[in-house]
Amino acid sequence: MKNLLIVESPAKSKTIEKYLGKDYKVLASYGHIRDLPSKDGSVDVEHDFDMNYQTSKDKERHIKAIVAEAKKADQIFLATDLDREGEAISWHVLEELKQRIKGFEESKVQRIAFSEITKKALQEAVSTPRDLNMSLVNAQQARRALDYLVGFNLSPVLWRKVKGGLSAGRVQSVALRLICDREDEIDNFKPEEYWSIEGEFKTPEGKNLKAKLTHLEGDKLEKFSINNEKSAKDAVAELEKGQYSITDIQKKKTRRSPAAPFITSTLQMEASRKLGFGAKRTMMAAQRLYEQGIITYMRTDSVNLSADALSAVRATIEEMYGKDFVPKSPNVFKTKTQNAQEAHEAIRPTNMTLKAEKLRVEEEDQHKLYKLIWQRTIASQMEKAVLDQTALVIEDAKKNTFRATGSIVAFEGFMKVYLEGKDDEKAGDSDDGNLLPKVEKDDAMDLIKINPDQHFTEPPPRFSEATLVKNLEEKGIGRPSTYAAIISTIQDRGYVRQEKKRFFPEDVGRIVSKFLVEHFNQYVDYNFTANMEETLDEVSRGEKEWKPMLKEFWSPFKSTIDHKMETVKKSDVTTEKTGETCPSCNEGELLIRLGRYGRFKGCSRYPECKHIENLAGNNAEEKMAENAAKEPPRDTGVQCPKCKENQMVEKKSRRGKIFYACNGYPKCQYAVWDEPQKDTECPSCKWPFIMKKETKRQGTIMKCPECDWQDPPKPEPKSKKKTKADEANDAIANAQG
Repeated sequence: MKNLLIVESPAKSKTIEKYLGKDYKVLASYGHIRDLPSKDGSVDVEHDFDMNYQTSKDKERHIKAIVAEAKKADQIFLATDLDREGEAISWHVLEELKQRIKGFEESKVQRIAFSEITKKALQEAVSTPRDLNMSLVNAQQARRALDYLVGFNLSPVLWRKVKGGLSAGRVQSVALRLICDREDEIDNFKPEEYWSIEGEFKTPEGKNLKAKLTHLEGDKLEKFSINNEKSAKDAVAELEKGQYSITDIQKKKTRRSPAAPFITSTLQMEASRKLGFGAKRTMMAAQRLYEQGIITYMRTDSVNLSADALSAVRATIEEMYGKDFVPKSPNVFKTKTQNAQEAHEAIRPTNMTLKAEKLRVEEEDQHKLYKLIWQRTIASQMEKAVLDQTALVIEDAKKNTFRATGSIVAFEGFMKVYLEGKDDEKAGDSDDGNLLPKVEKDDAMDLIKINPDQHFTEPPPRFSEATLVKNLEEKGIGRPSTYAAIISTIQDRGYVRQEKKRFFPEDVGRIVSKFLVEHFNQYVDYNFTANMEETLDEVSRGEKEWKPMLKEFWSPFKSTIDHKMETVKKSDVTTEKTGETCPSCNEGELLIRLGRYGRFKGCSRYPECKHIENLAGNNAEEKMAENAAKEPPRDTGVQCPKCKENQMVEKKSRRGKIFYACNGYPKCQYAVWDEPQKDTECPSCKWPFIMKKETKRQGTIMKCPECDWQDPPKPEPKSKKKTKADEANDAIANAQG
């Protein structure tokens, strides 16, 4: 009996073949073998949303190999991944087999699924095959159709109304909106002043202690109770008069529970926080680990562990850390993910006894990620950590109250192995490890000093990959399996950039997002997108039909597209009035326009007046950077040859490239790319300076910006080697001559 087993990854096929033996031939489809081509009619809206799939040319040889083996096989197992995409790949493979093999027996094809590539899991899967789940397939088809209909129809609107070459996506545009909305919050943020007050005291034993003021003359202080310097000084003057003592010592035990084992989104978040990995990098490393049979399937919303895995984890904890670290019964977790998809296992090692130190993998990323997964899995089934928390209350007769808090770890529990990372944590947020001096109730406390501290509220932080994934998940936008692609896409399109691991929207990204919010608000609405994901989940569960869903979406969407194409003017989208007069011609108005490299200011009389200005970024960080510049632009010591009034200075372009320009800008706009040399003159045309330029071919050269003179001279071009055709042409020319 010959068995053919079809997976999507060649790396996966090698691992599986090793476990199943010679009776099984394992071939890979190399991902999707069919897709919707990027052309009109791929989703035929006139004929019940028929999907006109096309096989990929680069997959043809893999399809032929599968077809050849399928003809010989007695049994065919479709063993692609166990999510919607995997189910759809299996269905596409089956459809191709039916089309390409005459009289193909569909009855010999069965679907198998497994969440880990181990001998036991594979044998169980082969012994319990099932039919294809068409509800999952149809959910994937519906998602693909929606993405096509939005992208193929909305992108041309952007080309016509914003700028050529732009594109829009059903989910990516909503992720872009998140980043742009956050930037708007930062731009519009107005800081508010507030003050905190700390007291420094000395205990009877001579130990120093710092405590925060919580009550002023019996009134509890809120964040803005002291909101200016005068109020702070008045409070300090009052507090300095007091005689203080310990009025209360509060002690309690607190318990901390471990985090659940990883699902796709939490793996991406923690890898970002702890390893500095982007979502794409994390998923690539996880994919390799899964294909080698080292971890379970990495696209999952489930926080559950199988009974066998739980037993193995608990046994490993007892062996490595002792019985005290094993809870009486396994820790149980509930999923927090909205619209959680198919119930698989959490991401875990397939062999709990395999520590990271013993793992043999080629790439360091895999090693680091495996260690994170192993630690998180082990910690998830360990005992809670126990902390002893203490609060000291210090008061005077007028009920001016200071409070000092601290905690120590009484029992490490899961913290011995793993502690979850935090986003945007500020110094002083935690009292962990803050040891307090020994005191007794009624002990007199000598006041050493009162320290007032001025603060200003801060705008919300820009998204990191971890916090963006967290927000996407909380809002139900996309699915964990798509987050990496979403984040990559909005960067690849040039809509956002990352600086110091934070997302900044580019000018074009903000304009696109603003346009979509103003004119296609329903389709980039957070709730609409989340509800669409819920509808896709209903299709995957067999609760809804997919084509009626597409019809419901398409009709109003197409009407909106047609209406906006007719009514929206490009100038209204890409041009913004400033009310400023052009400094060059004193007639036109400066307008903010969208150019190739972002927004800029230009004269409304263009092309008669060609005045332009770079537009400084609006965000606070860029402004702060400009204000905090330590040095003015470097003076070259060369007079501007155009206006003959100002000096040439070194500057940087918006894209970071150094150039040299007149510091009389914008009145004088003379500029060159190469460095002008002081006290020089072109020996050929007498231009008042020459420039120094670094070249790959000649090294350092001197050249004139106005004529062809350079030193050393340009090398003579090498004579081109004659081809046989050249020689033949020469012979003909000679014969004719």
